[in-house]
Amino acid sequence: MASLIIGIAGGSGSGKSTLTGRLQEIFGDEVTVIKHDDYYKALDDMPYEERCKQNYDHPDAFDTPLMIEHLKMLKAGQAVDCPVYDFTIHNCSDRIRRVSPTSVIVVDGILIFAEPELRRLFDIKLYVDTDADVRVLRRIRRDAKERGRSLDSVIDQYLNTVKPMHDAFVEPSKKYADLIIPNGGKDPVVLEILEQRIRRHLL
Repeated sequence: MASLIIGIAGGSGSGKSTLTGRLQEIFGDEVTVIKHDDYYKALDDMPYEERCKQNYDHPDAFDTPLMIEHLKMLKAGQAVDCPVYDFTIHNCSDRIRRVSPTSVIVVDGILIFAEPELRRLFDIKLYVDTDADVRVLRRIRRDAKERGRSLDSVIDQYLNTVKPMHDAFVEPSKKYADLIIPNGGKDPVVLEILEQRIRRHLL
């Protein structure tokens, strides 16, 4: 049985990881998660100070062709070596993650619907829709606590790249979604529909 590939998009801090985590809770080892964030392009030749200034919210920041290749391999039943990104250094780490194909593959990322070839690989396309004020507060809390960023750096990044790129690329990609999920991915009716669809695939 070929893997069911589910794309979950939405703005930064929208609740994509919350929805992904809920699917993992329900289906356990049947679900493998791949994050577009792990496919940021390597910036090994760039000093840390310069890496801090890069626009990480533009489609060109990602090695999307590699993700496409990996998803095609997983769909064909082949294991892949996924890169692992380190947000504390703004660069790829020296680690890889061996990923074997499972019945359901969830792909999480703000820009995964912006690239047509990647978008065509998803059997189900979900967009998590959340108010901008909620998203920015979640991002501040996450980046400060988990990624060691200062409050000023998080705010500067949001104003300079996150919001402009959201308006230019993320929000327009919502039109490609099969289902738009309100309330940060916690809508119980939508979750029930999604769960039923996945269970049909697993039969």
